Amino acid sequence: MRLEAVGKRYGLQQPWIVRDVTREVAAGTLIRLEGRNGSGKSTLLRIAAGALLPSAGRVTGRPHAGYVPERFPTGLAFSARDYLRHLSRIHGLAGPAGLAAVDEWLERLGANEYAAAPLGTLSKGMCQKVAIAQALLSRPGLLVLDEAWTGLDQAARGELDAAVRERVADGGTVLYVDHDPARLAAEVAERWQLEHGAVTVRAGNGAAQAADSAPPERTVIVEVAGVEPGSLPRLERLPGVVSAAARAGAETVTLTVAESSSDAVLRELLRWDGVHVEAVRP
Repeated sequence: MRLEAVGKRYGLQQPWIVRDVTREVAAGTLIRLEGRNGSGKSTLLRIAAGALLPSAGRVTGRPHAGYVPERFPTGLAFSARDYLRHLSRIHGLAGPAGLAAVDEWLERLGANEYAAAPLGTLSKGMCQKVAIAQALLSRPGLLVLDEAWTGLDQAARGELDAAVRERVADGGTVLYVDHDPARLAAEVAERWQLEHGAVTVRAGNGAAQAADSAPPERTVIVEVAGVEPGSLPRLERLPGVVSAAARAGAETVTLTVAESSSDAVLRELLRWDGVHVEAVRP
């Protein structure tokens, strides 16, 4: 998904709430949106989710979205279960698949007991569970959460945390706002700071962990003969050489070379007078 020069103001004479936001949003990314109260976070989330049109710019490549607004409308003429079944049909989940998805999320969020009650009679916490369930029914490629944890009991918060991780692991993108700075902090790939309508981006802990856990680059062993004794430091400085070792009494030097740089190292060695490449092996 791409936000391209996105801006929003509520009237021609009104100030810009969001202005000139351009971001590429990769699949499988968890993004935390931060900013002071009134900075425009909810406006940007609604634009990202497709619930609000920007006044300038555009959003392209948006996958199927699930959205939990900051305020969920409770005065709807449905029971919780009927509302979710209605939404499941809108999402294209008809028949048994829709019923199964509704029952799954009512069960996971601990809302089964009140599922037959009219929405207007439910507490804020119960309504919040319904709001979350409707966003997750279709396993969306984009999940947008505007303070979705507010009002939930501890068990439901844990289930929402788990659902976010599931969406990201399945290649979905999650964009969220929450008052708790520790919420999913270890998994966050990007932190968007919204201030004066503009977004600045910082890497989150999840990005650092991903880099730390990336597999090391493969290496190859290059056996080189004819190297003068004083040339070992020069070999070690070649780009791509991980290490250079010469055993006492041996006629060859053993180089450990990054696989991606091996061709360049070999070309350089062939330019050295008297040096011969004896072997290259994994």
